[in-house]
Amino acid sequence: MIDIALKAKKTSVDLLTGLPFVVWMILTTLLLALVTGHSSKELITLFNAGWGFAIGEFALILLPSFVLAAALERLQIQMGARFSIGLAPMAGAGMICPDTAYASISPMIRTHKLPVAFGAYTGFKLLYPAGPLIVATGLGVSDNRLLAFCVLVFVPVWAVSVLYGRFIETRLLDIREVSDGEKRATSLSALWPLVLLALLLVTGMVADLSFNVWLDFATNPKGALILTAAAGVAMVEQANRRDCIDSGLRRTGSLLLIIGAASAFSAVLTNVVPVGDLFSTKSQFFTMASLFFLTAIFKVLQGSSMSTFAAVGPFAMPIVTASEVSPILAVISICLGSFVAILPNDSYYCLVRQDALPNESDVKATTILALGSVLLAASGMVVLFSAAAIFSF
Repeated sequence: MIDIALKAKKTSVDLLTGLPFVVWMILTTLLLALVTGHSSKELITLFNAGWGFAIGEFALILLPSFVLAAALERLQIQMGARFSIGLAPMAGAGMICPDTAYASISPMIRTHKLPVAFGAYTGFKLLYPAGPLIVATGLGVSDNRLLAFCVLVFVPVWAVSVLYGRFIETRLLDIREVSDGEKRATSLSALWPLVLLALLLVTGMVADLSFNVWLDFATNPKGALILTAAAGVAMVEQANRRDCIDSGLRRTGSLLLIIGAASAFSAVLTNVVPVGDLFSTKSQFFTMASLFFLTAIFKVLQGSSMSTFAAVGPFAMPIVTASEVSPILAVISICLGSFVAILPNDSYYCLVRQDALPNESDVKATTILALGSVLLAASGMVVLFSAAAIFSF
């Protein structure tokens, strides 16, 4: 009887600890509402209202982004080692996934793997249409200046990523420059969808095209992504186009589930906790730091960068609404918090550790990747705090 009871207890514990993150969010949301005295009707109404918040906007962003990523992955762009460092951030942002970007570039280079890895990670976190656009949608932020300030923070953080990667390779790993016997052609023509996306976004930021509904939509981030995804799919062989679309649908569906659960939890939480009283009198810098550490905790616990972006926006929205912080600074603070950290529960850690650090111990590899991600986050916050002190928001 004792053995049966112990086995039953172990089974229950394993079941609870093995639940997906999204299930935990839904259960926590329901429990919080019940504990605080919400009736069944109030609970369902609140849950439903929270779940539906901005879900349509997320679909318009994520689906074309993932379709574009699948198309770019199939194009198999070729490049040299040095050029790959410059392309890595663009690939990380354009493919909406540092894993996919690094996996596409890494087989084609023999050196500079760490600068490429950190570059793809940085581009995914700080460039459109990846981290900033996803977080801004979760916060309900629509400000054309966001793109410019993201680039402002990105440039020095990317420089730090390259310097750190090269330092680690040459000083700690003793990886020296080697001559490549074969010269690799750079398929610049395959990158034109990303150039098109950048042109459309910049045009929408600097020009008012509201006089024409077609031009206005095309230069809006959602419309620009749809056009760019269509251009990317058009470059793929016809037999593979449906696979690109199916891949985008699968990846979008799972994230929309996480976003809905996080939004529902946020709706219940703000109904219970007086967030406005907690942050209404706090300084802008205090709120920025709070958002940074909140996101860092999410990232460390969750592991997945994309899931962190999807989940943290709805949690952070009431904080941003109640505080004096600029929405632009709030978005970038969250993006920088998501840098912390590249750990073994992150799929990107496994990819880079096996490919760029195959001969290093687990402790050394973890230290290199985690320290690098924290260094990038810290350098970004220094730049962001400086920008907040200099510019008027």
